[in-house]
Amino acid sequence: MRAATGIVSAVVEAWQELRVNRLRVLLSLIVVAVSVAAFTAVVALGQILNQGYQEQMERNSGRPALVQLSAFDPASGNSVDPAAFARAFDATVDRYGIEWSSRRAWLEVIAPDGQWMNLQAVDADYGVMHRVPLAHGSWLSESDALRFVPVVVINEFWWRSLGSPPLASHPTVEFGAVAWDPVTGEPTSGRATQALVVGVMPSAAFDQSMQGYVLFDDALELRGEELAASTTYETWIPPESAEPLMAAMQASVQAHLPEGVEVYASRTDFAGMQTYNPYDAVLLVFGGIAVLVLLLGALSLLNITLVTVRYRIREIGVRRSFGASAGRVFFSVMLESVVATVVAGVVGIVIAIMVMRLPVVAQVLSGLQDVPAFPMSAALAGLLISAAVGALAGLVPALVAVRVRPIDAIRY
Repeated sequence: MRAATGIVSAVVEAWQELRVNRLRVLLSLIVVAVSVAAFTAVVALGQILNQGYQEQMERNSGRPALVQLSAFDPASGNSVDPAAFARAFDATVDRYGIEWSSRRAWLEVIAPDGQWMNLQAVDADYGVMHRVPLAHGSWLSESDALRFVPVVVINEFWWRSLGSPPLASHPTVEFGAVAWDPVTGEPTSGRATQALVVGVMPSAAFDQSMQGYVLFDDALELRGEELAASTTYETWIPPESAEPLMAAMQASVQAHLPEGVEVYASRTDFAGMQTYNPYDAVLLVFGGIAVLVLLLGALSLLNITLVTVRYRIREIGVRRSFGASAGRVFFSVMLESVVATVVAGVVGIVIAIMVMRLPVVAQVLSGLQDVPAFPMSAALAGLLISAAVGALAGLVPALVAVRVRPIDAIRY
């Protein structure tokens, strides 16, 4: 109880001393506040950039853990019968209660005017598994299979070629599966199909190709067995149980196929293939600069605190003569720096939060699907760093104050 009372009284005393000498420490605390704001903003920016990097990689290779299943018959040197593998895959998904799965195949189609288009035939779960972004409209859903016409999600370049019609007007696109003329070898459009546009994806910079997604079952009507033979099968499973579940899925698919068929289960997501983050080096540089500025602020605070202690020798000597212990004097002087830098750190964290909420920053973050809140870990790190800087800046002045003797009160 006495220890807690001593700590509280030391903090209160330190705060009173700061109020008395506020003009002396104000400039150094401004430097500390700005440094903490920069450090906190760098930590927060690092987490936000990492979120953006993860989302971009997940769009390319899928969320962790995305598992692709395939099979091969070494005896015949051919792939397994597509229908048999599809049944084995469906049975495995049902057996292990896997919520997210999708078929995927590329479908080259051609418009009546001869323009080529690249469609991917997927199931509705694919959009979540690969974080497919949308600029307008909605993603494919299972209920879309009940429509009388196929539905597609196309990219902005394709949408702009249609005149950027509002999706509420139910725009359509027309295309046919590519067929090759046996005489001339030229590609021609097969039976024309009209599809309803329900969503628009943002196009990459300088991308001038027509791309889109169509439900797999609708695509089967265009290419049939040819599409089924080139299909890949994907599942999204929890990363923490990926290894044992992959082995179990592989064994389950194997059990539904003829003997001798080799089944493969492999992760295709970026988390299962690489751990390098290209933003680490950039954030390390900015973090180093922020820490350097923070140390410069600490040196400035150290200098001012030493001067302040020298002016307070008479006061400290009188306190020692009235029985103040060396420990009490040490902690009261050190806590002055700690309290000052913690207050400056809180101000710096508030500045960092305000900066991260500026409209310019919000516009940059608008490209994220899961926009993170200001990370509390960044604020906590900034607060701990400011307290550490205060402790370091107050250590030397506190040691000087401890060496003051009661007789020094008479000298000064």
